[in-house]
Amino acid sequence: MNRLRRYGNACAAAFLAALTLAGCSGYKPAPAAFHEAINQPYMLDAGDRVRITVFDQDELTNTYSVDQSGYIAFPLVGAVPARGRTVQQMESQIAAKLREGFLRNPDVSVEVDQYRSIFIMGEVGSAGQYAYSPGMTVQNAIAAAGGFSPRANQANADITRTINGRVLTGRVLISDPLLPGDTVFVRERLF
Repeated sequence: MNRLRRYGNACAAAFLAALTLAGCSGYKPAPAAFHEAINQPYMLDAGDRVRITVFDQDELTNTYSVDQSGYIAFPLVGAVPARGRTVQQMESQIAAKLREGFLRNPDVSVEVDQYRSIFIMGEVGSAGQYAYSPGMTVQNAIAAAGGFSPRANQANADITRTINGRVLTGRVLISDPLLPGDTVFVRERLF
């Protein structure tokens, strides 16, 4: 009888270990680059909208969208690459192009008017595409998507983010900040 009890305990322990490993097999912690990206200057990409002001040139001052190819169409100079550039780099680039025969000493200012959207999927009230606002956390995004579903794992979420041209996925706490273009996936809890 004692031998049978030990066998039953061993089977139960093996079952619990297998269940634990199965639940953790998809776990992938956020790479260090996730947290480093939060402290880097913002890089423009498709879907962003920028407000470009050329002082004393009202006909050039306007809001421009970064197209799917990563360019903005700017009057006089044509397509200007924006993907992977900061707003300061865009200011210098546009000013340099305007100096090439259009304006003597252009004073250009660029600011982000609207950030690209974030996407929220999984166990939330209403999955979909949502507007990003500076300082947004995973929890804020989930609230915008109607909150957690009854089956949701509310401790953490998986984020897919493009960093330096590479698409990375990692698990973060719901208090972690988001970046424009992130995809949030809320998993289903095991029990």
